[in-house]
Amino acid sequence: MDWLKKIRRIQALAQTGLHYATDTFDLGRYEELRQISIQLAADLANAEPEKVKGQFASGKGFETPKVDIRFVVIKDGRILIVHEKMDNRWSLPGGFADVNLSAATVAEKEVWEEAGLEVKAKKLLALLDANQHDFPPLENHFYKAIFLCEISSGELSSGVETYDARFFPWDDLPPLSEKRNSATLMKMIREWSENGFGETYFD
Repeated sequence: MDWLKKIRRIQALAQTGLHYATDTFDLGRYEELRQISIQLAADLANAEPEKVKGQFASGKGFETPKVDIRFVVIKDGRILIVHEKMDNRWSLPGGFADVNLSAATVAEKEVWEEAGLEVKAKKLLALLDANQHDFPPLENHFYKAIFLCEISSGELSSGVETYDARFFPWDDLPPLSEKRNSATLMKMIREWSENGFGETYFD
């Protein structure tokens, strides 16, 4: 993980340099740095450089962390978790922040699309740095925004991106998609739930 963080930083500096630099020689140096970061990431992942480039170094402009928004829906002491088609594991509903949509609107959209429930975002529970909460190595640096939502209406159902959606007791959670929600994150959410969801947590 430490090596991955260093490689991501090299890529971010190279991408930012390519965006702002005007000197031909500087542009060449930044492009070389970017290629080095791609090769290092490929070596670390034991993958082809071209595949890594698409996931890791295809952006433009000033490099910033990506924002992943996850939504906590509690009913009768159980937590809503959806069965993701992408990796055949389970996750809190959610996804990337969408351009032109507020975080609250993303909550309403994602929970409806993935679980068939209409919800309202009620509280920002946490804004987390994924580097600090035992997530597995990720190709990008992520901030995780965690919202508490309240059900308005609807019935549980699957969606285009999900096989299933259910409410689970805390002591019987299904196999989790750890890239989306680490065991540490789920433990934190359980503690917040059992203590009445106090102040917003942030790193």
